[in-house]
Amino acid sequence: MKCAHGATVGQLDDTALEYLRSRGIAGADARAMLLRAFGAEVLDKIAIPALRQSLALRLGLGAEDGFVEIGE
Repeated sequence: MKCAHGATVGQLDDTALEYLRSRGIAGADARAMLLRAFGAEVLDKIAIPALRQSLALRLGLGAEDGFVEIGE
């Protein structure tokens, strides 16, 4: 999922939240999904693997999200 709220500061896009809720995803879960997508998009731009992994862990992103090497 790619975050498409259109801003780096401010509120999440209500349309995106409503879309996820209309698909049966609870409001808090929808918000968490969008925040994780935004975080993942930013982390993808970090070229230093150790820094990217450290920040990913702080954001709650792990191996299943493609940011933490399994076994580390």
